[in-house]
Amino acid sequence: MPDTTAFKVLTAEQMAALETNGSFAGAPVDLKDGYIHLSTAAQLQETIDKHFAGQSDLWLAAVDLDALAGVVKWEPSRGGALFPHLYGALPLDAVIAYSELHYEPDGSLRLPVTG
Repeated sequence: MPDTTAFKVLTAEQMAALETNGSFAGAPVDLKDGYIHLSTAAQLQETIDKHFAGQSDLWLAAVDLDALAGVVKWEPSRGGALFPHLYGALPLDAVIAYSELHYEPDGSLRLPVTG
């Protein structure tokens, strides 16, 4: 059973655009690839390490995949693992929680709290 929540890592500028515009068309890599890259909770730390290393002022948006049924496809990516790819803009109303990227004292990633 695939996850029903995925995560998008955003810069502060991208997060502000999502809030202001009510949707996010994608980061440069998303626009180049033709879909918005999302990660499951289990994939998220590796995504951050690989694509956002050394960057600060990052945000995490928790995305309700059920709200995006029909425009999210699970496709093989890193190491053949299936990743959720969003074909279209990310609407703010599909974001169920968001927060600045933080780590717990034990070094684990703190996910945005929903509800």
